[in-house]
Amino acid sequence: MRRACLPALGGSMEMDVNPASRASEHEYMDVPPVVRAEHAEASLTRLIEQQTAKVPSHVFLVASLASMGASFVLEVTGRSRPSRFIGQWVSPLLVMGVYNKLVKIFGQR
Repeated sequence: MRRACLPALGGSMEMDVNPASRASEHEYMDVPPVVRAEHAEASLTRLIEQQTAKVPSHVFLVASLASMGASFVLEVTGRSRPSRFIGQWVSPLLVMGVYNKLVKIFGQR
């Protein structure tokens, strides 16, 4: 096992260097995707992806922030049941925003 000196510390301390680190830096060739019939998407899935890709990503963030605000206002005014109902919208809206972003970045496969 090789040892590396830390020059910032005057070279007096040594740390172990992983000999397999060079192997982990290997750049893998682009592997073609595996195309199988069971991996094919239905036309409904393609339609949903096409339509959600048209929606700007910030819409989902604004909607989730509005949901948090509405939930807070309802909670402060003493309407706790509607507050909790609307507060539960935040997570799904953020997940839909992430899905929207992934569809835009990676597109249809």
